[in-house]
Amino acid sequence: MANGCPVASAGGARRLRTMTAKFGESVLILASHPDDEIVACGAAAGRARAAGTQVWVIYLTHGCLDHGTVWPWDRPHHAEKVRRRRAEAARASKALGLRPAAWCSRPARWLWRDLPAAEREVRAAIAAHEIDRLWTPAFEGGHPDHDATNALASLFVCEGLSVLEFAEYNLASGRPRSHLFPATTGAEQVITLTPVERAFKRRALGFYASERGNLRRIGVDREVFRPLPNHDYGRPPHPDKLWYSRFHWVPFRHPRVDFVRPQSVYDEIAEYIDRARGPPFWSA
Repeated sequence: MANGCPVASAGGARRLRTMTAKFGESVLILASHPDDEIVACGAAAGRARAAGTQVWVIYLTHGCLDHGTVWPWDRPHHAEKVRRRRAEAARASKALGLRPAAWCSRPARWLWRDLPAAEREVRAAIAAHEIDRLWTPAFEGGHPDHDATNALASLFVCEGLSVLEFAEYNLASGRPRSHLFPATTGAEQVITLTPVERAFKRRALGFYASERGNLRRIGVDREVFRPLPNHDYGRPPHPDKLWYSRFHWVPFRHPRVDFVRPQSVYDEIAEYIDRARGPPFWSA
């Protein structure tokens, strides 16, 4: 282990140098919620750290629902739940050797509604820590905040920054999929976790006790990433039911079910991204 992070294998000075070239000198993980840094790329972060790369993480939401969405009897405990989620993230990042770049205060499910402020926060972190690589959750319909984060990252590709997207979970083909993209481009790279890395990732996921139920489906055998493709953010990432809309059949408003209409999410994301990129040069 190096600084608490498992090293990929014994033999690897050459491999570690290759990883540094691949992952850059200073990486910023865009964590839509506290736990995405482990779910998406915990082992990759460990390998990058072992290779000498500085790995930062910005938590773009505090990971809990907003105060008005939770059940009325849970609202007196809301602030404590937010503090607990942050404490879990602090413990996980310390174990993995990640450096928190910022703790953003917006609730989960609101990132896609607050992209201008989120962009400012990411830009500030990039400038403060001389970031040369961004890592983002994949555009895969796992969570609207993940897809919004991915779209936000695409702005920096246009500005020349290297961006990798990491698969987390989706329902492409109508079944739960962990660490598999809905569709491949041919540029995917797979990290097969060693036994030590698998044990370490399970331990890191275990720090998020408040999310135990949601994390039980997350695999620890592999992590998959690729250079960020040119996604169409104006429509869902695949034609099957999206992960976050799988409980839309529930006949009453339940806090744990996100009833947002998926196309509303992608209309909002695409409008902001198009506006942020500006008009094409030929329209000037």
